[in-house]
Amino acid sequence: MIRTAASLLSPPSQDALHTLAQRAGLLVHWDDAAGQSHTVSLDVLRALLDAMGLRCGNAAQCRDSLAYLESPASLSDEAQIVTRVGVPATLPALSLTAGRKRLAYRIHLEDGETVDGTTEIDPDSGASLIPSMDVPGYHHLEIGNVRLSLIVAPPHAHRLPATARHWGMSVPLYGLRSEGDGGLGHYGALADAAAAVAAHGAHALAISPAHAMFGARPAQYSPYSPSNRQWYNVAHIDPAALCGMPEAMEAARRLRLISGYAQRERQRLVNWPAASVARLQVLRHLYDQREHWLSADQAGSLKRFRRDGRDSLEAHARFEMLHERLHSTHGDDWRRWPPGLRSPWAPQAERLAFEHADAVTFHVFLQWLAFQGLHDAHRQAQAAGMEIGLIADMAVGVDSTGSEAWSDAGHLLEGISLGAPPDAFNPAGQVWGLTTFSPWAFQQRGYRPFIAALRAALAFSGGVRIDHVLGLSRLWVCPAGAPASAGAYLRYPLDELLAIVALESSRHRAIVIGEDLGTVPADFRARVATQGVLGTDVLWFARDDVPPGPKKTPRAFLDPSQWRVDAVATTSTHDLPTAVGWWTGRDIAWRVRLAPSSIDARIARRVRREDRTALWQAMSAAGVVNESGHAAAPQPPGPASDARMAERLPSPAGRAPSTAPLDAIVDFVALAPSALVLLPIADAIGAQEADNLPGTTTEHPNWRRRLRAPADALLREPDVASRLTRFARTRSASARRSVRS
Repeated sequence: MIRTAASLLSPPSQDALHTLAQRAGLLVHWDDAAGQSHTVSLDVLRALLDAMGLRCGNAAQCRDSLAYLESPASLSDEAQIVTRVGVPATLPALSLTAGRKRLAYRIHLEDGETVDGTTEIDPDSGASLIPSMDVPGYHHLEIGNVRLSLIVAPPHAHRLPATARHWGMSVPLYGLRSEGDGGLGHYGALADAAAAVAAHGAHALAISPAHAMFGARPAQYSPYSPSNRQWYNVAHIDPAALCGMPEAMEAARRLRLISGYAQRERQRLVNWPAASVARLQVLRHLYDQREHWLSADQAGSLKRFRRDGRDSLEAHARFEMLHERLHSTHGDDWRRWPPGLRSPWAPQAERLAFEHADAVTFHVFLQWLAFQGLHDAHRQAQAAGMEIGLIADMAVGVDSTGSEAWSDAGHLLEGISLGAPPDAFNPAGQVWGLTTFSPWAFQQRGYRPFIAALRAALAFSGGVRIDHVLGLSRLWVCPAGAPASAGAYLRYPLDELLAIVALESSRHRAIVIGEDLGTVPADFRARVATQGVLGTDVLWFARDDVPPGPKKTPRAFLDPSQWRVDAVATTSTHDLPTAVGWWTGRDIAWRVRLAPSSIDARIARRVRREDRTALWQAMSAAGVVNESGHAAAPQPPGPASDARMAERLPSPAGRAPSTAPLDAIVDFVALAPSALVLLPIADAIGAQEADNLPGTTTEHPNWRRRLRAPADALLREPDVASRLTRFARTRSASARRSVRS
C-alpha cells in the first residue's frame, strides 16, 4: 500500500493511537475501585504521549514513535538484568548475536568468584538464556564485548516469624516535642520517643518520610513532596547531638534566636519557615566553629561519609548550594536556570562548586548529621528492646524541580504529574504534582536510582513502608497542569521491582510494608504477598465485600480475625481521620468548612452515624465492649472465647455512644492476626485532628500539628499508659495462641 503525504500527515486512527499507547505502557482500558470499566479518551492519550516525548499528532509521527518503541533493545553497560534464584535470566537480542547459535559468557560474582558458560541463542528472536543461579546478589555478566549487571534476588523479602504478633507505633517526625527544640521535631526527640515506646513493649516505631527537602524553600514541607529520596531531611537535625545542649543554646543566643524558640515551642502548629531557617542558622554557626568541638573520630566519620556518598551526595550538595544562590534571581525551578547550571557536571556548575567549596561541604556536613541522627535513633530503639526498630517511609515521587531530577533527569518522567483516579474517597481524583522513575529508563539504563532510594531508607531502619506501593505495578499519570480526570495508568515492571525489593530487604534483614490502598488491581495483593511484602489493613476500610442491600444499610466491619495475616493492621494513616476524629465526624466538619459544595453534610453525617453503629456492633461481637458499653478485656479470637463473646453481644439495634470508645477501637485492632499492628500516636493519646487532609494545601494545617508534650510524658499519662498496656497484653496473648496453634 502506497502512503501519500496527505495520509501520513492526517490524524492517526483510533487503532493506531491505541496501539502506540499500549506499547508505551499506558492502559487504554481500566476498572475503578467499584469495578466499573473505563476507556481513556483519545485526547487524553494524545496529551500523555506527547508529554512523554512520543509524538502522535499525525499518522507519520505515530508510526515513527511506534517504530522507536519497537526497535530492538540495545543494552549498554548501564543495563541491569533482573532474575531470581533458581530462575534462568533472559537476555534480549544483542547486536553481537546476529547469525550465531551460541555465545560464551562469564559471570563475576560479588564475592570474587567467576562462573563460565555458553548460552544458546534463539535463531528467531536472537534472545538467549543464562542458566539459573543459586547465589543472590549484584553480579556482572560478560558476554562478547558487552558487560551487564546481573541482579539475582532471593525468593522473597525478609519476613517476620509466622507466629509473630508484634506491635509498634507511628509518629510524625515534625510533631515530636523536646526541650529547646525551637518549635520543630528532630532526630534527638525521635530517639527519646523510641526509648519511650519500647518501654511499653513495642517492637517498632514507624516515622514519616525523612527524605531531603529544599533548604532554600522552607515553605515546602510536605514529607511526601521531597527534593531527593536518596538523601535526608536536614531540618530535623538536633543541634545538641553535635556538641551538647549548652553549646547549641549558646549558638542560638549569639544568633538572637532564643525568643523565637520560646514562642514557637508554645505553639500547637509548626511554623516551618521560621523553625527550619533558625535551625539551619544554628547548624551553620556550629559548622563554622567546628574546630572547637569536632573530634578526630567525628572528622574521620564525616570524611568516610563523603567518600561513600560519591557522585550522588556531591550532586545533592551542589544543588543545595546553587539553589540557595539562584532561587531569588533565576527562580526555584532549575529547568529555568542558565544551560550551564542544569546539571551537576556542567562546566558552569563545576566552576561554582569549586568557588563555593565550603558551602558545598556544609551541605555534605548536614547530610552526615541527618544520617547520624536517624542511625542513632534506630540504634537506641533496638537497644531499648525493639526487635524491628525504626520503620522508614519511602515516598512515591519527587518534586521535578528538586535535586533528584537535577542530578539525573533521564531517570524520571518529564511533563507528567502523578496522582490517583477519581474514587469514592476523592470524587475529583488527586494530582500530587510529583514525578517518579521512568519505566523506559529502567529498561535502558537500569534500576540504580530505585535501588539507591531503597538503600537510603534501609540504611538506618529495620523496615520500610513503600508509599502507594501500587506504583510498582502501575501509576496514574496526568499531563502536567491537567486535572486527575485527564489521566491514565502507566505500567511498571512489577516483577523486577519486587525482586530488587526482596534482595535489599533480605540484605538489610528489614521488613517491607506496602501501602496498598485505593484502586487495587485484582491480582496485585496476592502477587505482592507471595514476595514477602506486607500490605496495609486500615480499620475504616476493613469492611464486608457484600454491597448494601435495598435499605442501603452500611457494609459490616470485618471481625479482626478476618483481616489479612500478610498485612500490617492499623487504626488509621496520616491521610485519614484519627479514631476520635472519625467517630465524632471531625473529617466531615473540615470538608463542609473547606468545600461545602462537594459534600452533602446531612447525608454524610447520617452515613457516619450508621457506620458508627456498624463498628460498635463489630466491636461488641469481638468482645471488646461489654453490656454496659465500656471497653472489655479483649479475647484473642478462637473457639475457646466464642461463647463468651456471644454472651456479650448486644442487640443489633443498640445505639453506639456519641463519645468515641477509643479503648475499644484500639483493642479491636489489636486482635488482628497480622504479624505487626501499628498504632498511630495520635490514636494512642486520643487526638482528634488528622495530620493531613488530602486535596488541601494551606487551607488545612497539613504536616504541622505538634504533639502536646514530649512522647515519654504523653505515654506516661494514666489513660494512655493503661491503653497501651491493654494493647500490648492483647498482642502477647494473640502471639501465645498462635504458637499453640
